[in-house]
Amino acid sequence: MTDVTLDTVATATPPARRDIGLKRRYAAERRFRLYGVLAICIGLAFLVVMLLSILTKGYTSFWQTTVSLPVTFDEKVIDPDNKRATDPEVLLTANYPALAQKALAEKLGIDAKNKPMMTKLKGFLSEGSRVQLRDVVVSDPKVIGTTRTVNILAGANLNSAFKGQIDLTVPEDRRKVSDQQVEWMNKLKAEGAMAEHFNTGLFTFGASSRPETSGLGVAIIGSFYMMVIVLLLALPIGVAASIYLEEFAKKSRFTDLIEVNINNLAAVPSIVFGLLGLAVFVNFLGMPRSAAFVGGLVLTLMTLPTIIIATRAALAAVPPSIRSAALGLGASKMQMVFQHILPLAAPGILTGTIIGLARALGETAPLLLIGMVAFVANYPATPFDPATALPVQIYMWANEAERAFVERMSGAIIILLVFLMAMNITAIVLRRRFERRW
Repeated sequence: MTDVTLDTVATATPPARRDIGLKRRYAAERRFRLYGVLAICIGLAFLVVMLLSILTKGYTSFWQTTVSLPVTFDEKVIDPDNKRATDPEVLLTANYPALAQKALAEKLGIDAKNKPMMTKLKGFLSEGSRVQLRDVVVSDPKVIGTTRTVNILAGANLNSAFKGQIDLTVPEDRRKVSDQQVEWMNKLKAEGAMAEHFNTGLFTFGASSRPETSGLGVAIIGSFYMMVIVLLLALPIGVAASIYLEEFAKKSRFTDLIEVNINNLAAVPSIVFGLLGLAVFVNFLGMPRSAAFVGGLVLTLMTLPTIIIATRAALAAVPPSIRSAALGLGASKMQMVFQHILPLAAPGILTGTIIGLARALGETAPLLLIGMVAFVANYPATPFDPATALPVQIYMWANEAERAFVERMSGAIIILLVFLMAMNITAIVLRRRFERRW
């Protein structure tokens, strides 16, 4: 049997046929590269369209229209019977919107006795003026009887009109702001009394039925509580389980079954974990619905498989020579794991943990099932108080009928994306900073 070398085959192949074959292979390779570039461009195009849609609708939510008015804190309106010394509650129940309405009428030169004109003023200022003026009086009761300039929030429709989000060229009966209100708005804008300011309320206000006084304050605190709970529970449990499975457990059918189930749990839809949390934590254990603690427990169950898989991969990436060297120098297996293997695997563990937390931060379905869609206006003092979360707040605003809530929803999406990007960038930086090449 004779050996056939490549040169013999090449010599036996006709040059024309060989050239055609090479051209076909090169053409196929070029097509494959073109398909890959095209797929990437299509994906990036959809991503750009999505981000532009969110940004164009949501960037205006970071600015809020206010009206600067000299408000007279009339004692006859706030405390006509002079009871505030003995009953401070009177300062909380006063008719503060009437003070704001009177200040606006005086600013526009409207007679307070002109009922038709005063009726048209309704909706120009936000009902949130009650809270704004109340906080001024409660923080300093000496302001009663004096006049102070206050930046009062404009109503939701006037806020949208001032930002150019309402087409003022359409007939008056087809828009939510009247021609008279538009005239007043332009007058106040020309005088510098009506302007846009950075919307701190988006980060500090709680839930509200009025768009201009709605914010993410409660949702941010609720998400923070849940992430702390997930970190405190999922990280130690996940790392301990990974160390046992990777370093101590003997290979058997039982450990194989555990590994298969962990991999399956990582692919289970998040809503299934919500059903589990509802059945176990809420219905069986009687934990409070809409509490950040319960939400943290549900997200812990969902995050555990991700952390276990990432930790096991990081432990397995450490070369066997490290283990052999540690044991050869007399270290026990426990010392070998915690003093040599675990520190070297720490960057991969941190990366997996941060990615797991980022996934948990963006989850909505499991939190909806445990009742975190409650209308919560007050900050939760503890993780056991009613709260909501950033993705849930976005979901709630998406279901509102008013157009101004679309602006708030898009702004909340931007904030959530910023948090997620920060967490993922942190994971990348940690991996590149501490990763070792073996």
